[in-house]
Amino acid sequence: MIKKTFILLLILFITFSAKAQNKTETHKTKVGLVLSGGGAKGLAHIGVLKVIDSLGIKIDYVAGTSMGAIIGGLYAAGYSGNQLDSIFHEVDFDKLISDDLPRSSKAFYERDNAERYAVKLPFDNFKIKLPSALSRGQNTYNLFSSLTLPFNGISDFNKLHIPFFCIATNVETGKQVVLDTGDLTQSIMASSALPSLYQPVIINNNVLIDGGVTNNYPIEELRAKGMDKIIGVDVQDGLLNRDELLSAPDVLFQINNFRTINDMKLKTKHTDIYIKPNIKEYNVVSFNEGREIIESGKKAALENLEDFKALPIRKKTHYLKEKIPDSITINNFSVKGNNNYTRAYVLGKLKLKPNEKISYKDLVKGVNNLVATNNFDSFQYKLKPTGTSETYNLETHLTETKNTTFLKLGIHYDDLYKSAVLVNITKKQLLFKNDIASFDFILGDNVRYNFDYLIDKGFYWSVGFRSRFNTFTKNISAQLLLEDSEIDATGLNKVNTELDDQTNQLYLQTLFRKDFAFSIGAEHKRLELSSETFLTGSSDEEFVFEKTDYLSVFGNLKLDTYDNKYFPKKGVYFNGDLHMYLFASNFNKSFEKFSIAKADIGYAFSTSDKMSFNLQTSGGFKTGDKSTKTLDFALGGYGNNFINNFIPFLGHDYVSLTGNSYVKAFASADYEIVKKHHITLEANWANVDDDIFESGEWFSLPDNRGYALGYAMETLVGPIQVKYSYSPDLKQSIWFFNLGFWF
Repeated sequence: MIKKTFILLLILFITFSAKAQNKTETHKTKVGLVLSGGGAKGLAHIGVLKVIDSLGIKIDYVAGTSMGAIIGGLYAAGYSGNQLDSIFHEVDFDKLISDDLPRSSKAFYERDNAERYAVKLPFDNFKIKLPSALSRGQNTYNLFSSLTLPFNGISDFNKLHIPFFCIATNVETGKQVVLDTGDLTQSIMASSALPSLYQPVIINNNVLIDGGVTNNYPIEELRAKGMDKIIGVDVQDGLLNRDELLSAPDVLFQINNFRTINDMKLKTKHTDIYIKPNIKEYNVVSFNEGREIIESGKKAALENLEDFKALPIRKKTHYLKEKIPDSITINNFSVKGNNNYTRAYVLGKLKLKPNEKISYKDLVKGVNNLVATNNFDSFQYKLKPTGTSETYNLETHLTETKNTTFLKLGIHYDDLYKSAVLVNITKKQLLFKNDIASFDFILGDNVRYNFDYLIDKGFYWSVGFRSRFNTFTKNISAQLLLEDSEIDATGLNKVNTELDDQTNQLYLQTLFRKDFAFSIGAEHKRLELSSETFLTGSSDEEFVFEKTDYLSVFGNLKLDTYDNKYFPKKGVYFNGDLHMYLFASNFNKSFEKFSIAKADIGYAFSTSDKMSFNLQTSGGFKTGDKSTKTLDFALGGYGNNFINNFIPFLGHDYVSLTGNSYVKAFASADYEIVKKHHITLEANWANVDDDIFESGEWFSLPDNRGYALGYAMETLVGPIQVKYSYSPDLKQSIWFFNLGFWF
């Protein structure tokens, strides 16, 4: 009996003990973390997280808005405070915020667009439209996509390392939207889509913008998740006083902050551990001072050390250890949202083929190639694991740009073409869904035009047509115009000449080894050279040296990975061209077939953030009949986008060194004294004459030398450059001046 009674009491004790233990577990303190928005000030969240991690505090739920959504989402996914510190210290926020895609990612005609026009505006039904935002945010999207790759298969944010949600605003209804499922990258992009800076993000057919517009501190929503204690980090701007309201944007920000700040005052009262970093001296774009802001967050968190010690400690540390794979294989492609652009066009721009192993960097480069066409307002993509190691399915969704017509403007001055104003009309989908037509009309001292039309077919052969007209008047070398006997008879070295050149090309173009552009085509050239000062008889007559139509076929192979056309710090350049002239009109009665081949090679590199070097070499020669001189090589002057076989050469005036063959070497050192201000030191050497490759003169010491010291400034209208050049062989100096992009 006693034994039975003892067993019964033991069972009752175990039962009550289990219930008591279960009750203790049920009421274990749950800790939530809410992070507010505040732009660059939100980097202070990282400092707070570093303290939380160092103390081992267990966080059960994370909520955030705007920058708080970015930091909070990545923390919830498994990144530690220290990891986030390292990530954001490596980010170039200027490039992240802007749409400044790498130059190498742009097709050659897109590079011309970026490096020719100062102003670009959508133009529809004869009305100019302003863009909906300054940035599409593609660089930001690429960064977040890479950081979230290890958990791309998770669509329920409750299944992240720490459950998470963020707040966005439905711009059509003005109501907040809680994002706790779906794609993490899209969600944090939507929550941080600051109006006018980033364009809205569409999720589930809702047009979403920055959550700070409606709820910058979602503490109530977090409390509803069953949190007992809430740590809140407030990086919201305070109200400015009259001495600080110095501009119209200051006033607009102040008005926008009225409701948010009043709302924050009420919500902070319900925060158990309230952290307000001292970051008043910073603003929403103070990303360059990120280290100081992070340190301010750490300092503010340490002031709450005693409160932190009362919170539960996590049993074990678990941080994200997975990294972006060096290479991936994409098994299947899904392309959605394309109406006017074919699947082949999209994949051609992405430079992707099924089951081909590529580096993750090449994937991002391909994404940039597609976005750089400016045919899409947004391009969202997701790599979904297939179950096989480093093999993924690529799901993409693009939004095509509705604007297909653009007005573009530019200004320029140089020592050859003089002053010029450029007006451009660009029309996409003119005749076909994937074509583009562009017409430049250039007004000024020399009226010119450029017309380009391209049917872009991605991996396949694209079809193009271009037409241009150039004209200028200049003292040019008599060797380009006259026979040796005529030069001896007249004693002229230079002749004041008007040159008119109209060139029309029909061509096919494709990608070779993904990075080279290979073109073949046919060309018609109308070349006229005349002078009013070269007199033979009546002074009222204009003497015509050349008035000929030429027909030729050509091939061109081009590679250009320079990161900047005018001030390259890294990259390589190659441009090889072969023209075979087959026919000339009756003015050139002695014409016989000839060919001209030329090539340029360049390599740019940097030794520091401020110092860079650019080394180039080039050469060319003529084969076949050599009696036609007007298309020979002509060196001299400074500039870009030269026509025919004119080659820049510092220390000598334009079109002053001529011959049917040449070799040239060039070296420059560029020191960026402050951002966008450059001091340059340049040198070039050349041999130019007839048949130097046959005589061996191409390998001898240079006959022509030139050196230059310059100052340059990058501006919205293009570079402003001043160069002082000197030629030892001529013992004379020449100043060169340039304003704006070259066209």
